[in-house]
Amino acid sequence: MPRSTPPPEWVLARRRQIGDQIRAARLEANLSQDAVANRIPMDRASYVRIEQGQAAALLDTLLLIADAIGVPLAELVR
Repeated sequence: MPRSTPPPEWVLARRRQIGDQIRAARLEANLSQDAVANRIPMDRASYVRIEQGQAAALLDTLLLIADAIGVPLAELVR
């Protein structure tokens, strides 16, 4: 069910920070967005929205992303 009110700004800022950490880990692993999205599997557009902090990712999705990149989940959400 969609949220009737947008999340507070601090939540959006934290979401962007996590997206930045995902991107940094992906680049460190020398992987493209397509490669990570295909490993999950997820369409590239949805993955990009998570990485850019525009979409909220479920815990299961974050676990899949961490596994696809080859890092512990804690590295992505610290």
